[in-house]
Amino acid sequence: MQYHSNSTEDTERIAADWARTLAPGDVVTLDGDLGAGKTAFARGVLRGLGYEGRVTSPTFAIANEYDAPGGAVVHFDMYRILDAEALWELGFDDYLDGERILLIEWSANIADALPAHYKTVAISYGDAPDTRVITIGEEKA
Repeated sequence: MQYHSNSTEDTERIAADWARTLAPGDVVTLDGDLGAGKTAFARGVLRGLGYEGRVTSPTFAIANEYDAPGGAVVHFDMYRILDAEALWELGFDDYLDGERILLIEWSANIADALPAHYKTVAISYGDAPDTRVITIGEEKA
């Protein structure tokens, strides 16, 4: 599925609508250039799951955990994860227990550690400064 967003609010609305399809155990990769809207999309997912608190980028924390009415969510930023050892020190494998929805920015850095099945969201810049093209993919195996 492909969506066109004209603003951060559009991106969040698209994500909130799509969030209704998610369930605990789902792993979602969020990929795109710096500033493309990955965190805005994650914020929209959390809003769609009923979370009303503050949602921030996990750039320095690496993982932010949220208890949303629609399920627990862990939002990762793997930008600074450069090898498998750092990933396992983070305890990433513990998060693959099927109890939470995982949103993973910069997933290419941990491609070998992703589960066999996951959903993909790619966000790219559109023709105008505030436009984005959001492509939501089927689960990969």
